Amino acid sequence: MKRVLPGFGLSLGFTLVYLSLLILLPLSGLAFKASSLSFEQFWNVATGERALAAYRVTFGASLVAALINAFFGLIVAWVLVRYPFPGKRLVDSLVDLPFALPTAVAGITLATLYAGNGWIGRFLEPLGLQIAFTPLGIVVALTFIGLPFVVRTLQPVIEDIEPEVEEAAATLGASRLQTFWRVLLPGIFPALLTGFTLAFSRAVGEYGSVIFIAGNMPLISEITPLLIISKLEQYDVVGATALASVMLAISFVLLLAVNGLQWWAANRHHGKERVSL
Repeated sequence: MKRVLPGFGLSLGFTLVYLSLLILLPLSGLAFKASSLSFEQFWNVATGERALAAYRVTFGASLVAALINAFFGLIVAWVLVRYPFPGKRLVDSLVDLPFALPTAVAGITLATLYAGNGWIGRFLEPLGLQIAFTPLGIVVALTFIGLPFVVRTLQPVIEDIEPEVEEAAATLGASRLQTFWRVLLPGIFPALLTGFTLAFSRAVGEYGSVIFIAGNMPLISEITPLLIISKLEQYDVVGATALASVMLAISFVLLLAVNGLQWWAANRHHGKERVSL
């Protein structure tokens, strides 16, 4: 049979060359540069007080933002798929706004809105809730840029769920919570976990939308990418690569753990389907 795409050998060779140029070579260069430090020097840079604080802010805010997006992204995706309402196409297109909007513009806009004299911040600050120039502002920015990943991942999966499944569960006496927990969630969960992973990964490396709203105060609201940039501006390339190596290692371990959980959830779901058949 004549194939449209090239054979396995040529396709595999192209794939390996492409991945090597875009991923493996830059990562190898990063590791090589960081290896010029002794273990003690590397440890001092990677575990300094300012670096540890930046890790906590970066990964903590990214995790909170990804969890928020997983919850509200599921609701948004469900509404967009299941319910007709006026302006639905407009709302659906607005979900993609963080994709199209430059991150610096997003950061400036959010900082303007949530500053003490901003449209939203002026009402929150008298209540003792300050968002701009605090770690909470970082969470807001990361939530904004991560929402589309969850919504767009869930929409096709929700579209494949037949409404008759919910009707059958209701006929059998299941409550709404039981229908969601036992019938809908098992099929949605792998896609939800994928969207959570994408949103988390995007948030960990985010820079442009965060620096304008974070305040960038060392030990308080400074993210690791900004600390890396600061070291590069001071011509401390080796120190910057050391921090980047730590970020890469932590991100890889977290993504590996999430992918393992995703694989387990998918296999568990398929196993239940086989048993029911």
